[in-house]
Amino acid sequence: MENFEGKTAFITGGGSGIGLGIAKVFTAKAGMNVVLADLRKEALDEAITWFRERDLPAHPVQLDVTDREAYVKAADEAEKKFGNIHVLVNNAGVGPGVKLQDATYKDWDFGMGVNVGGVINGLVTVLPRILKHGEEGHVVSTSSTNGLFSIPGYGIYTASKYAVSAMMEVLYMDLKGTNVSASVYFPGPVNTNLTVNTIATRPEKFKNENEPEVPPPPPPRPRGDRPKIDPGRVVMDPVEVGYRILRAIKRKDMFIMSHPVYGEGIVTRHKALMRSIPDEPPDHERDEVLRSFGAMINNLVYDEQTTPGAPDWDLSEEL
Repeated sequence: MENFEGKTAFITGGGSGIGLGIAKVFTAKAGMNVVLADLRKEALDEAITWFRERDLPAHPVQLDVTDREAYVKAADEAEKKFGNIHVLVNNAGVGPGVKLQDATYKDWDFGMGVNVGGVINGLVTVLPRILKHGEEGHVVSTSSTNGLFSIPGYGIYTASKYAVSAMMEVLYMDLKGTNVSASVYFPGPVNTNLTVNTIATRPEKFKNENEPEVPPPPPPRPRGDRPKIDPGRVVMDPVEVGYRILRAIKRKDMFIMSHPVYGEGIVTRHKALMRSIPDEPPDHERDEVLRSFGAMINNLVYDEQTTPGAPDWDLSEEL
């Protein structure tokens, strides 16, 4: 997209954290209308105050992204308020932490229902509307660094975020030849209340017996020689996320990374994948058949991703 002024963004999980940071930048810096969709009414009530104090065009919609009928009504309400939707941000998510050997059906249904089902519902409900009006548009979905490599104890979360990453990569390809593009965002630590919100928004039907009402304290970790951590330097402000998302939409990036240091983790994982390739004599006949599938061997669409370069925003400038 090149022209953002007066266009409308529909942002799930928009009541706080990443979604709210994106909404602030979209309105204050890009001149967009924003629809804040969130399950938590109290979060919406608090969030909308910021926009009203600055006379910025924002509209709150209470939405459970797993409720397909409610999603249609929310999209209808957004269009009634602002007209055509141009940008869909699938950001609502939960982070259930449980070892896979201990996970229940309820754990799986909750985590996958929100993190994967919510994205699916956004694509099926909103994307056709963006394509239909024919104007420029974009879809962004929030994955995670856990959508690139795994950590123990978060198998459901990781599986869901890998799924989001795959969906958006394919969507980027499928939208070729249209006025709409797609991106997947891989955040590292951002100032959100993911753990608290995960517990607070978990429906009764998905609660296990003795489900905690407050987040358990993190297990103690040996410090070793690790330096002291300044949370303000590690945990990214959601407004900075908003700038990164806006820049990526302008550039039509497929991938949006947050912290540069995670490049090390990507390299480590892919080196392991390369080491797993069988060290066998080539089977030329079979290899030629496999190469005929094209994208499975060398998908040139990945060459379109370029380096974003240095930040082009000033975080000291108040929105």
